[in-house]
Amino acid sequence: MTRALVLRPEPGNARTCAALAATGLEPVALPLFAAAPLDWSPPDPTAFDALLLTSAQAVRLAGDGLARLAGLPVVAVGAATAAAARAAGLDVAIVGDGDAAAAVARAAAFPRLLHLAGREHVAQPRVSALPVYASEPVVVAPDALAAALDAVVLLHSARAAQRFAMLAGRLPRAQIRLAALSSAVAAAAGGGWAKVVVAERPGDAALIQAALAARD
Repeated sequence: MTRALVLRPEPGNARTCAALAATGLEPVALPLFAAAPLDWSPPDPTAFDALLLTSAQAVRLAGDGLARLAGLPVVAVGAATAAAARAAGLDVAIVGDGDAAAAVARAAAFPRLLHLAGREHVAQPRVSALPVYASEPVVVAPDALAAALDAVVLLHSARAAQRFAMLAGRLPRAQIRLAALSSAVAAAAGGGWAKVVVAERPGDAALIQAALAARD
């Protein structure tokens, strides 16, 4: 059975591992980051038309300040984020397919978007970003990285791709296969890998399909 390393933070890591197990791949949880809340103050909600949420982490870690913005409709980047928003009592108006830029494009009816974001985020045109959480690097034991040999590594973000490439610097890249969420994520990992498969569309399901293709 081929191992599949999952580098994303919890709680998404566990969800991806469970989905991988159902495909016959052997999931290995190896989070490179842990999400933690930031201090922030909610702005006047009347200055915005809707909230842009690109990660369920924003809902989970926003804290009490989210209640002041609960009257704003939500533009969610994908189904998992939308589910987290609804569970928090927010009104989800738009659910995207996992691509933030596409979700913003669909939200023309909400010209003043407030993005409750991670500290490291991709800026979107005409969107005001307010960081409410940060993904901090965690210590990874060197021997844990050896699990990547003859395995498939799932890369959910460019930041994870860069850090994995750095941490795995002494491992032979020709023995490691990658599944990347996008071409930009794949590029962030650099070259020399045994195989790199890019997901056909944003989202965890497509990334898992890319991992299966990278295995073969």
